[in-house]
Amino acid sequence: MNSVMPLVSVILATNRIGPFFPEALASVEAQSYSNVELIVVDDGAPESAEVDLAVSSITNARVIHQAAAGVSVARNVGIAAAQGEYVAFLDDDDRWDPRRLELQVGHFLATPHAVACYCGMRTINHEGEVLAHADQVPVADRLDIARRSTGIILPNTMVRRAALVAAGGFHAGIRLAEDLDLMLRLAERGDFLFEPQALVDYRNHGSNTTRRHRDLVESIERVLRLHRGNAHERGDIDLVEALDESLRKNRRFAWWSAGRAAKAELQHRRPFKAAGEFRWALMAAPTGLVDGGLRSLQRIRRRSSKQLP
Repeated sequence: MNSVMPLVSVILATNRIGPFFPEALASVEAQSYSNVELIVVDDGAPESAEVDLAVSSITNARVIHQAAAGVSVARNVGIAAAQGEYVAFLDDDDRWDPRRLELQVGHFLATPHAVACYCGMRTINHEGEVLAHADQVPVADRLDIARRSTGIILPNTMVRRAALVAAGGFHAGIRLAEDLDLMLRLAERGDFLFEPQALVDYRNHGSNTTRRHRDLVESIERVLRLHRGNAHERGDIDLVEALDESLRKNRRFAWWSAGRAAKAELQHRRPFKAAGEFRWALMAAPTGLVDGGLRSLQRIRRRSSKQLP
């Protein structure tokens, strides 16, 4: 391994050849950092031969085929095959700035004890137009990660492979919010570094915006409760309080996502389905609506107090 330019393993788990797959691969090829291996894990894609063909022209790239087992298992297979000192994960519909690996590796080299480095991330649409600019902020400590207040998710994070392996990789039984579970475990192992430039474009398009928001809310709830229970057993009161804050945030998100889904149902003249969204939110997050209302009142009061002479 080159000690000046340590190897970076890029892991891309996919179960299909989608329209953005070539652009995702091209963004790896375009990296200014040259010591890279690409591991594509074909998680039961029906077009396995097409996956092989798409990857065949990329230097230092290989495909691992497996029966469909889910993204967490697929990524763990990639981790087991990785040889790099650092690991970055690429979704098959996202894309990277050419400087992404170079800048994040630079942070690691300057801070050898860190376990992860995250960067700014934009949201784009299917045409590549920016929908939301990067809003990530520096992390102060592990409690910020538990509160989910920094914008750290898997697509914009590079991880030291030794820390990733020591943390146990991805939980095979978690199919949504699996990255949250991993980040919470990594946060107990060391520092997270921050690169403010937007080096990752997360794509928001038709096939992933219609995700099961109910399943996502419920998965986040389960992950947070699991970690809260562990923190409580250890007597880690600060972490318990941070996870409680994150749970409240998730319950507000339940109402927000239900409202968005209900609006879409009403636009299609399906009032009963719209009402069903709010019934679900009431069952899944009964305190979320009140908590959201109280936070809105607090914001209004703060703005009003600033306007007083």
